[in-house]
Amino acid sequence: MNLNKLTPLLRTKQLKETVDWYVNTLGFTCTDFVHEYGFARVQLHGADIMLAEPNAHYPFDEPNFTGSFYINTNDANAWWEKLKDTCRVCYPIETFDYGMREFAIFDINGYLLQFGQPVV
Repeated sequence: MNLNKLTPLLRTKQLKETVDWYVNTLGFTCTDFVHEYGFARVQLHGADIMLAEPNAHYPFDEPNFTGSFYINTNDANAWWEKLKDTCRVCYPIETFDYGMREFAIFDINGYLLQFGQPVV
């Protein structure tokens, strides 16, 4: 009995704008957009995110996820340089005692995205 993959589904009231942000800001590709279902999917390398408008199955006023989405990369510095001036920063790039170099930004919905790489 295996778990093969974990793909987050982020709710948003701004589906097209959210897809555009992930595509234009982070460089993702929109691989699926079904307007009548209020659903989209964006992917970049090993990152895969589903996006969906609110529906009757789950109450939704605004994004309220209390965690973060941690994106492992092989070049945190390059991502920082690309994003630091165009995104709302949670914390700037730093090397932490636990052996990671990382920073965090918010997407346009307020979801927290952390980018990190191991310090070798």
